Amino acid sequence: MNPSQQPRPARLAVGVVGAGRVGPALACALQQAGHRPVAVSGVSDTSVRRAARMLPDVPLVPPAQVLELADLVLLTVPDDALPLLVEGLAETGAIRPGQLLVHTSGRYGTSVLDPARRAGALPLALHPAMTFTGTEVDVQRLAGCSFGVTAPEELRLAAEALVIEMGGEPEWIAEENRPLYHAALALGANHLVTLVAQSMELLAKAGVEHPDRMLGPLLGAALDNALRSGDAALTGPVARGDAGTVAAHVSELRRHAPGAVAGYLAMARTTADRALAHGLLKPELAEDLLGVLADTESDGGDR
Repeated sequence: MNPSQQPRPARLAVGVVGAGRVGPALACALQQAGHRPVAVSGVSDTSVRRAARMLPDVPLVPPAQVLELADLVLLTVPDDALPLLVEGLAETGAIRPGQLLVHTSGRYGTSVLDPARRAGALPLALHPAMTFTGTEVDVQRLAGCSFGVTAPEELRLAAEALVIEMGGEPEWIAEENRPLYHAALALGANHLVTLVAQSMELLAKAGVEHPDRMLGPLLGAALDNALRSGDAALTGPVARGDAGTVAAHVSELRRHAPGAVAGYLAMARTTADRALAHGLLKPELAEDLLGVLADTESDGGDR
């Protein structure tokens, strides 16, 4: 369906439970679409300051009062805290029948909202596939952002409309596939940050004055190639089967950054397997390479 043909939800009073990095940004996006933030809850000093900055004039109140004031409630708390929060809100009678209850956890679908559903709430799982900074720039980044969406069939149009109003693109994820979907995003995005940070540290140790400037064009090209071509974009010593170079890498890492060795070996083995499976790595070179990886893991890498 064309976004212009999507049914527009009625203008809603929006509440946020959990003023972390995600909730205020989504509330701001909904505000830009014509909805009205009416209440927000936060515990830490950082959350309180963030709410005051991004949602000025919106009162900071306890979670139960957020639900009392809002038609649409964003539950933007950490994944592990979500089940207990939903159970507590349902047990205290804070949930009103017909209230839209939206969580933003990637891990869960709508079943985690079952206690709220039994109390009459309308459950939606809308997870933005985006990394958040907790600043105003997040609202801009929602433009074109994919949302992993899970909802009952009768709420499908409402879920899609809300995502589109926030500037996003809905991608439907089956309830049973939510953990796999979230693992895939964490593997790509969270681990990428770790890899980039490690790479910058190593470049600094190697005497590079501006590691970020050196890595920016390289990583940008690598990401673009990977998104376009998948495994066909693999390059470097592992994909080429340069066993001696890989052994030298491991030796240097053990000397200068031993904490990076395990990650390097794991990624090198995975890269070799994928390069071999896709015909990029010659079998005779793969044997030598995998032998080096096995030896360096067992003997300390002093080759």
